[in-house]
Amino acid sequence: METRSDEARVLVIYTGGTIGMLVSSRGYVPEPYFLTDTLRSQKRFHDPLQDSLFSNAASVEGYREWSNSGKSTPVSTDNVTTPSASNQPTLLVKSSRPIGNTVTLSPSIFSQIQRVNEQPECRNVADGVYETRLPSLVTPRSVVPGNGHTKRIRYAILEWNPLLDSSNMEMDDWIRIAAEIELNYTSFDAFVVLHGTDTMSYTSSALSFLLEDLGKTVILTGAQIPLSQLRNDAVDNLLGALSIAGNYIIPECSLYFNHTLYRGNRVSKASSYDLNAFHSPNFSPLVNVGIDIVVNWNDVLRQTSLRRFRAYKGKQMSPHVATLRLFPGMTGATARAFLAPPTRGIVLETFGAGNASQRPDVLAAFKDACDRGVVIVAISQCIKGSVSGDYETGQTLIQAGVVPGGDMTPECALTKLSYLLAKPELTAAEVRSLISLPLRGELTPPVPSLAAAPSLDGVNIDLSGLLSQFVRLSSSAPKADIPQIVIGEEAQDAAAPWSRTAAERASTEAALLPFLVHLTVARDDVEGLEFCITSAATASCSGMTEGTAEVVVPGGIVNCLDAGSGRSPLHVAALNGNMRCVEKLLESGALVHLRDELGHTALYYAARQGHDLIVDTLVSAGANLGGMENEAGYVGLAVQNAVNAGDDAVVEIWRRAGAKIID
Repeated sequence: METRSDEARVLVIYTGGTIGMLVSSRGYVPEPYFLTDTLRSQKRFHDPLQDSLFSNAASVEGYREWSNSGKSTPVSTDNVTTPSASNQPTLLVKSSRPIGNTVTLSPSIFSQIQRVNEQPECRNVADGVYETRLPSLVTPRSVVPGNGHTKRIRYAILEWNPLLDSSNMEMDDWIRIAAEIELNYTSFDAFVVLHGTDTMSYTSSALSFLLEDLGKTVILTGAQIPLSQLRNDAVDNLLGALSIAGNYIIPECSLYFNHTLYRGNRVSKASSYDLNAFHSPNFSPLVNVGIDIVVNWNDVLRQTSLRRFRAYKGKQMSPHVATLRLFPGMTGATARAFLAPPTRGIVLETFGAGNASQRPDVLAAFKDACDRGVVIVAISQCIKGSVSGDYETGQTLIQAGVVPGGDMTPECALTKLSYLLAKPELTAAEVRSLISLPLRGELTPPVPSLAAAPSLDGVNIDLSGLLSQFVRLSSSAPKADIPQIVIGEEAQDAAAPWSRTAAERASTEAALLPFLVHLTVARDDVEGLEFCITSAATASCSGMTEGTAEVVVPGGIVNCLDAGSGRSPLHVAALNGNMRCVEKLLESGALVHLRDELGHTALYYAARQGHDLIVDTLVSAGANLGGMENEAGYVGLAVQNAVNAGDDAVVEIWRRAGAKIID
């Protein structure tokens, strides 16, 4: 879902990888501090004064004014003094490691510290939690895709020390990335993880499970050619990831590469030399970046659990998992050796649609392992396709206790198995049950039998109901006096017959439903809201099953934005104190982190209006006051006014919303 304030805050966690490497006598090697120094020197990545060509070429008038101002004339940098770290805008960042050990400040501040002999302040604020202020970089102001507004992205880079080649990435490093996202979750709008390409699909899959009840955008990216080379893919990948992270709320762990955003647990690295290095064979991309940025909103996951975000509490993954690829002639002895303790889980790469050799010793080895609690998940060796169990040679595996893994990738199946086996509360039987269920959109559920296609009369009846609701909510007349709209053969007096195509029905609903939803929420009309949600869902399903056009509202109908204020239905419900609609919206996938044109969240409006029950509901669903609301002084001013007025009830509401109250 598109965000609407004029600045987004993104934390970039730089773990290493090709993107920041330099050429040495030993080949490409990571160089500390190089990446941030390079980004700071390039106007497309850092334009703090907004005086670059990128910031002033949105219109002919703007470009001419900038060009005639003299700012476009290159200035010699021979005598320019690099500003000290203390003069740079900073962002507060937390880390799970102390500075000087395995996490460092961004490269530029370290180089500046070395120049001016300054020491960064790093505080140990809790057990295993450290915080410091990192210098921020800010992109040129650019036009937000789709609405004509301009926006910039302010970001800080948390660089690991040492930087890792992705082939050295381990499970503990996945936990560390998840922990750093959790520590900084309330302070940033989105997160970008810079990572090597070799194991990026493993990390993106693991993070999709470790980041539970995720409500913000997390994107992994990297490069095949490092930023240090004149011709590279690093610029496009990093700029693309920053742009999507700063402009849209896509509450998933995703992977961005070669102008495409994929669901993170659906990808595999397919090429070591193509710039199009990753493929998602069984699931379409979430975003395609071309001349336009096209978000496939119907495929984006929606958070409906009404729980706050957290990284997996166990803080570990089971290392006792492995992948076994079947091959012709495999013996039972080989299988038993592979399945021996301490192995607890195996991803079994089977032939075709889930088939295996029918050798009795091999099948006995699998059955014995399953009987003693080893979880074996069957996936296909084919790049594209799924385990179906349609063949007898596949059914024997299921009878032995092997669990079908659908169309999961090997990387996803392994990390999901490791994640589930690390949960001490789950039995082997429960793990087997969860393996076959889509927890984060990682596998395609079985397709139910298609119902009979709706008749054209049914299409007209649905559209008649939609337009009747639209007229009812738009009118101040008593309900009994509002005419019902009838479309179809019964509308004999119509000047022109209504076109009866599903495509035109979809386009009509896409135009009317957003306005209708905002009306229903403003009036606390839960029945009308349910009608809108059902209408959108029915039309979407109809489009998918019949191959016709779908109702496509960015982020879903419950997240549609008012064109003037940028407010979502959740903003409107919270502002007006309409608790029933708040609950219905959250149950239907409303995003709690959306900000309107003024940069405010629904939680801010609920607290400002004194709607305490709505505040509690939003907080329990994962909402938090944005960093900009705190730093711009809106929250502080409201709290101070309540304190000065002696209004303890209002102060308590702000406290429950997450405001810092100084007693």
